[in-house]
Amino acid sequence: MNPAFRAAMAQVCTPVAVVTGMDSVLPHGTTVSAFASLSMDPPMVLVALDRHSALLAVLRRTRRFGVNVLGNGQAALASRFARKGGAAKFAGTPWRTHAGVPRIPGAGVFLGRTVADLVLGDVCHAESSGGAPLTYHRRTFGTHTRTGEVVSR
Repeated sequence: MNPAFRAAMAQVCTPVAVVTGMDSVLPHGTTVSAFASLSMDPPMVLVALDRHSALLAVLRRTRRFGVNVLGNGQAALASRFARKGGAAKFAGTPWRTHAGVPRIPGAGVFLGRTVADLVLGDVCHAESSGGAPLTYHRRTFGTHTRTGEVVSR
C-alpha cells in the first residue's frame, strides 16, 4: 500500500454507503466509500469492491445489489459493516428486503439495482429522506450543515 496515496485520499470527502446483497436467504453487506453517480440517463451508479470481497461473489451470482447511503448518526453502522463477518454483521441491525436486496431503514438514500457489468448498476429504485449526509474526511465521520459549517462526530 502506498502511504502517500492513502494520506492524500484521506483528504477527500466521500459518501458512506452500505452495499447489500442476498445469498439465498442470508443478507450480506459491506461499507464502501467508493460509490458515485455515473449517469442520469440511464440512471447508473458505480460501486467498487475488493476483488476478494465475499459480497462481490454474491453480486456476481445474483446480479442484484442495494446501496444504502448512510445519514448523519449512522457512523456506528458504517463501522460495523466495514469489518469482516458475513451475514453476522446484520445481527442487531434492522433491515428488510426491498427490490430483492437488504434495505437498512433510516439510511439517507436507498438505491436498488441490477448488475449491468459487475460493478455498474442500473438503478431500478431510488428514495431520499432529505437528511444530512454522513461523510468521511481525514478518517473522521461527520456531516455538513445547510450553513456550510462542518460538524465532526
